[in-house]
Amino acid sequence: MKCAFCEHRCDLGKGKSFCGMYQEKNGTVVEIFPNRWSTYSASRVESVPFYHAYPGSRSMIIGSAGCNFRCRYCSNGFIACQDPANVQDVMYEFEPEDLVRMAQKLGCHNIVFNVNEPAVSLPSLEAVKHYAGKAMIPMGCLTNGYTTPESTERLAKVFSFIHVGLKGFTDRFYREYVGIRSVEPVLKNIEALSRSCHVEVAFPVIEDVNDHELFDVAAFIAGIREDIPWHVFRLLPEHDMKESVYPNIERINQALASCRDKLHYIYFHNFVGSDWVNTLCPECKQVVVKRFSLGCSGDRLDEFMAPENRCSSCDTPIAMHGTKVSWNARQIRSTGGAKT
Repeated sequence: MKCAFCEHRCDLGKGKSFCGMYQEKNGTVVEIFPNRWSTYSASRVESVPFYHAYPGSRSMIIGSAGCNFRCRYCSNGFIACQDPANVQDVMYEFEPEDLVRMAQKLGCHNIVFNVNEPAVSLPSLEAVKHYAGKAMIPMGCLTNGYTTPESTERLAKVFSFIHVGLKGFTDRFYREYVGIRSVEPVLKNIEALSRSCHVEVAFPVIEDVNDHELFDVAAFIAGIREDIPWHVFRLLPEHDMKESVYPNIERINQALASCRDKLHYIYFHNFVGSDWVNTLCPECKQVVVKRFSLGCSGDRLDEFMAPENRCSSCDTPIAMHGTKVSWNARQIRSTGGAKT
């Protein structure tokens, strides 16, 4: 039996899936470790990073184990790059309704799956969505985008806001640094998800490896929609590339300057003092959302100046999924609940 959760399409007749999270049982693909979570904590949605989804909100961050990629530079290699069976002693077991209750108790407006790839725990996440929907708690995720069309459609039903990590822009990069055959499924899924969800795209820059691809990536995203937020960040390699040189900030600044006429919302962060973390009105170029970057400690909303998601200077619409949310979601729910 073939697994249809990602484009590896593993033959489960030969054992468990590449990610180590699925197996065949009685003619059905099932999770090996359902409802097992590696983390649950509260954080700011900007630190995920989502800049255009519920700005200012408190998010409950969750993750599981395993991944369908083998990134040589993975920053979460301990939980993502080894056999999930080997980390079950550090996992938490929570039923979906309990996870949602914890989000409410923490005063979180939304739940965001981070840490590893959501496709490896999709049935469990669908169960969480069932209870989160009843509680009017929106869900978002980070994904590498290497999902089958069927799985992509299921992701879009679970998550209303999705951040796709585009690791590089060539098949060669994906073969050498990620361990898969082609970037094409990822590119197709960015376009597919953008038709049904709020999508933001991340691009990690590796010095002298993919930094020359920035202009091409900007053009690709603009070809889908000019208002898709694009997050560029310096890759600070871990795992098998710990000795690699950190990317030069000024070189990336110069490269991004030539991309600004292609996309409305370009961001460059994960270093302290970045000038690229504010949202500018695409028409008059006034700052409509101010943020500050704490480097690898995440980002923070400073000031939201787009009432009803419109520029206060020229009334141009600002692309947002939802609008500014109080940091403590208990205040939101006491007035009737959050909107998904």
